[in-house]
Amino acid sequence: MAHEKQFYIGGTWVEPEGTGTIDVIDPSNEQVLTQIAAGGAADVDKAVAAAKTAFPAFSQTTVKERRDLLAAILEEYKKRYSDIAAVLSSEMGAPKELAQTAQTWIGQAHFEEILRVLDSFAFEYQKGNMRVAKEPIGVVGMITPWNWPLNQVACKVAPALAAGCTMVLKPSEVAPLTALIMAEIMDAAGVPAGVFNLVNGDGVSVGAPLSAHPGVDMVSFTGSTRAGILVAKAAADTVKRVHQELGGKTPNVLLEDADFAAAVPHGVATCFGNSGQTCNAPTRMLVPRSRQAEVIELAKEAASGFVTGDPQSENSNLGPIAYGAQYDKVQNLIAAGVEEGATVVTGGPGRPDGLDKGYYVRPTVFADVTPEMRIAKEEIFGPVLSIMPYDSEEQAVEMANDTEYGLAAYVSSEDRDKAERVARQLRAGTVFINCPDFDIAAPFGGYKQSGNGREWGDFGLEEFLEIKGMVGYRA
Repeated sequence: MAHEKQFYIGGTWVEPEGTGTIDVIDPSNEQVLTQIAAGGAADVDKAVAAAKTAFPAFSQTTVKERRDLLAAILEEYKKRYSDIAAVLSSEMGAPKELAQTAQTWIGQAHFEEILRVLDSFAFEYQKGNMRVAKEPIGVVGMITPWNWPLNQVACKVAPALAAGCTMVLKPSEVAPLTALIMAEIMDAAGVPAGVFNLVNGDGVSVGAPLSAHPGVDMVSFTGSTRAGILVAKAAADTVKRVHQELGGKTPNVLLEDADFAAAVPHGVATCFGNSGQTCNAPTRMLVPRSRQAEVIELAKEAASGFVTGDPQSENSNLGPIAYGAQYDKVQNLIAAGVEEGATVVTGGPGRPDGLDKGYYVRPTVFADVTPEMRIAKEEIFGPVLSIMPYDSEEQAVEMANDTEYGLAAYVSSEDRDKAERVARQLRAGTVFINCPDFDIAAPFGGYKQSGNGREWGDFGLEEFLEIKGMVGYRA
């Protein structure tokens, strides 16, 4: 990869309009890994112009033509798989195994899934004397985060291409290098000029002008709720569609008859995965008060299996937090948990023993957490689990829903009817019942301040389509 100081616009690598750069920091050692070009409004203008120019022709391509293009992108992605995994591990600190088996794989999986969707998706259908057509919305501005870089790029780019949209991508400046590889993949696969464009930079200089740009028909944003609000405000003047996948504070409700020996370790592992930097991580474990002591021991034992350290080491299964400001936030919230009276089961403030450099956090489990504590209310985005006792099923549901977020929820019970009854009461976009297998076709998105719209599979494809009714159309 030799394009860190360039942008991909109009089917070619171009020089930025300005001369600014941004350091990309290796979170394992806090050293500068490389620098990327820092874009601005003029670069956004060029990229949007290229996308607008490309849209009329690309929007009229057939489903087969777009499917063939996506298949070519998938093949190029597979060729670069090991490159992506290596860069992921360096730029955002994912342990090698996680980078290989999850972080890189899920980008591939989204392209594979959208190909399956296209095999049966109905872009048109007749309804009486009316023809209903689902057409591409236009030019899409995409703003993606640093925690699952290829997941969030792929789950936007793949369905947008399938719909016939053109796009401008602004990846996170914290972890931008895998997105540059994605641009190289697009180029190698023969994506028509202007269909896919990439401009690097920060939120103020690139994200804001992209969100507000009158030439952009839709913004698809993944990130914090705070930033999502700013994107929506910037987009409001042009009344463009805004799709948002935002924060979460996922409850994990273990009912009295749950299989605690299985559900607790699964909950700990799912909370700690990716060093806790997952928006739907089940960070609040709600347990019957009479079973809390048992849960504490099971959680402590499960947490002991996590080794925080150098992501390049075969011995580490938790890497660092991705960047310094997020590390400081996690440490601040762990300290708040201690100060507000939660019981530290394991972990706590500071780095793990033997690690004096890098953004490493001690895997932490709190017990006796009450709903008013900051660790129960705020999204931490680090390997921190809060065990919260409840006294009745009704109280468990009330506590689970007592959050401004609604991205996901978990519920476990040996009684399937009971589990499903509780699942229906949880205000969340996705509810996982009894630790099910991963499903790449499940709708991803949330209620309340977790955002609006859905990603993944056919649900994600629908977000990039406008609906036209042609009344009087001959059947």
